[in-house]
Amino acid sequence: MNGADRFRGGVATILLATAVPAFAQQAPDNVARFNQRLMVLDTDARTSGLASYERLQARQSVDALAAARSRDQGSALYVAEHRVETAEIAARTEAARREIERLDRERSELLVEASRRDAEMARQEAERLRIEAQIQLEEATRLRQAAEEESLLRQEAEGVLDDVADDQAAKLKAARARDAELAKKEAELLKASGGSKPSVKPKPKR
Repeated sequence: MNGADRFRGGVATILLATAVPAFAQQAPDNVARFNQRLMVLDTDARTSGLASYERLQARQSVDALAAARSRDQGSALYVAEHRVETAEIAARTEAARREIERLDRERSELLVEASRRDAEMARQEAERLRIEAQIQLEEATRLRQAAEEESLLRQEAEGVLDDVADDQAAKLKAARARDAELAKKEAELLKASGGSKPSVKPKPKR
């Protein structure tokens, strides 16, 4: 080994010796930070109870980080960071999925309610049209019956007038027949009396 290699080896030894205490010093802070992030998932009503398996793995990795020896701190920190982040993503993804499902259910309920309202409005409109048609039918029936009654009355009146006219015609015919009979008798009387009509004295003037 030449001098350069010995120098690099010495530098690496120094860096490792200084890094191990640094990891050891940061471990409690990292553990507290990870536990705080997991506590946020536990206390948030949107994520509480979600991604249970991922949160269990994250807690186990945080516990492993807290118990890791100095030389294992780096890998334990990496695993804990990854699993805490995975738990957060999984919990929030599940929360978002449930929120989407809730919104879909709410939308479906609103559509059903809107359909029910539309159906009710259509039923009310159909009922209104039925009532209007019934009223129009009753009015048409009333007008038809009134027209039929008026026609019957007119026919009866015309029949009565025809009867009166026939009666008057018969009376007129009978009167004319009597006049003709009287004229015939008068003529016969004149002929029998010598052909002169009896004198009629004029009425005295007053």
